Amino acid sequence: MANGLAAGGIVMLPLLVLSVLTLALGIERGWFWWHLHQNQRPWLAGILEAYADQPQRAIALLKQRPYSPVARIFLAALSLEEATPEEFALALDSAAQAEVPQLKRFQTWFETVVGIAPLLGLLGTVLGLMTALSSLRLGAGGDEAGVTLGVSEALTSTAAGLVVAMVALLLANLFQGLYRRQRALIQETAGKLEILHRRHYRQCQPPSSQGSPFSR
Repeated sequence: MANGLAAGGIVMLPLLVLSVLTLALGIERGWFWWHLHQNQRPWLAGILEAYADQPQRAIALLKQRPYSPVARIFLAALSLEEATPEEFALALDSAAQAEVPQLKRFQTWFETVVGIAPLLGLLGTVLGLMTALSSLRLGAGGDEAGVTLGVSEALTSTAAGLVVAMVALLLANLFQGLYRRQRALIQETAGKLEILHRRHYRQCQPPSSQGSPFSR
């Protein structure tokens, strides 16, 4: 490994830092999504079923998963007392927006590495070629070892930059896809929860208010 760092020149150090941080953050995000998706759909189906019969039981089930963004979103709406359907929908939407940074955490980092790693590799290429050219002596043969070292530095840094960028791009696309799937699931389940809440709200209204705007 030390030989590889030496062969790539000075840009190998920042590329190494970028690669280590990218892998570490990728592992953290991978654990987050794996933990989040554990039996998530059956659990959400149970939440909706419980809310249809006993709303308080659904709230108790949601509190059992404080790490779940979906649980926090639903609790934010269900914690409102005597909320109208409009207030309930607004609470769901606001809570969902608040969870976006958590679901897209480190996405900017991965996208930044995708852009900056090839540029660092290109910088290493330029520096390596400068080293190779400085070793040439027109009409005098030049330093063959210096030329070889410069070319090796250029190629190694370019390859390293591309590898780091490709890994970051793979992770960025993977986590972006998981985010989109989670967002779709939240919207689907939140819509079903809104329907159930409207039914509960209508049942709790006195007969004289059945013609009010909130009962439509």
